[in-house]
Amino acid sequence: MGGVRWAFPCASWRPRREEWLLAARLVQPEEKERIGRLVFARDAKAALAGRLLMRKLIAEKLCIPWNEIHLQRTSKGKPFLANAILSAYSNYNFNVSHQGDYAVLAAEPELQVGIDVMKTSLPGSSSIPNFFHIMKRQFTETEWGVIKSMNNEWMQLDMFHRHWALKESFLKAIGVGIGFNLQRIEFNVSPLQLEIGKVYKETQMLLDGDKEEEWTFEETRLDDYHHVAVALGKQEGYGQQHSDVCSTEPNQPQFTLLTFEDLVASGIPIAPEDSACWDNFCSKQETPVKQSSHSR
Repeated sequence: MGGVRWAFPCASWRPRREEWLLAARLVQPEEKERIGRLVFARDAKAALAGRLLMRKLIAEKLCIPWNEIHLQRTSKGKPFLANAILSAYSNYNFNVSHQGDYAVLAAEPELQVGIDVMKTSLPGSSSIPNFFHIMKRQFTETEWGVIKSMNNEWMQLDMFHRHWALKESFLKAIGVGIGFNLQRIEFNVSPLQLEIGKVYKETQMLLDGDKEEEWTFEETRLDDYHHVAVALGKQEGYGQQHSDVCSTEPNQPQFTLLTFEDLVASGIPIAPEDSACWDNFCSKQETPVKQSSHSR
C-alpha cells in the first residue's frame, strides 16, 4: 500500500442542495454540528471536505465501511481513527489541511505525516513590509534572508508562505501546536522556483541548528497561488529497517485532484437527512468582507 496525496478545490465547489445534504449525512453528528457553527460558507465547505477526505481514505484504503468509521481528536485537535484495525495497518498515518482554495490530504503506511497548504495572498490592510515585521519572530535570520532575496514583494510573500507551509507540516506531523518556538526549525529551501504539479524533495530542515536526516519534505505547487508541504518522518519505535525515509516510498505520488463525486463515491450515510443543514449553509456569507481593495 503506497502513499496517498489528494486535493479537493473546495472554494470553487458550489454545492447543490442535494450535494450538501448528502455530504452532511456522511460525517459524524458532532462534526456536522461543528461545521454548522462556522460563520462563513468558505470555511464550512473546507471543513466538510476535510472530513470527507479522511473518511474516503479510511473506507477505501483500510477497508472499514464508511458508516462504521469513528474519528476522534487528540488533545491538540489532530483527528485520528479510533476504530480497532488490523495490525498490518497499525502504522498507517494521515493528515489533512485546508486553506485558501483547497482541502488536501496526505497518507502513508509506515511514516509520520503532516501536511499544510498555504495560499499566497496579500495580508489584508497591512503592507507587506509591515506584515513581515509583525511575523519577524516566526523565522530565522537565514530564512528571512532567502525570503527577502526574492525579486519583488509578491515573490517575497510567496516565499514566506512556502516557508510557513513547511513549518506547519512538521508541527502537524509531530502533533504539537501553539507554543512551539518556530525559530527552532530552519528550512533550507531548494530549488527556489517550483513548477506547478511537480513533486520536490530537496528542501532540508535544521532542528536546533542540526540537520535532520530522518525527515523528508515534499513540496508541490498546486497552481500559481498554492504551496503544499508534506512532512515525512520515521515513526518512533518502528524499527531500524525503516530508518531511511526515502527508501519506503521512492516514487512519491503527485496530488490527484478530486471531484465531489470522487469524495462521496464510497459514502454510506451515517444519519438521516436534515434539511435545516441546507438552510443553515445558505444563510452564510461566502467570505469575510475584505478590508483592503489591493490586488496582485
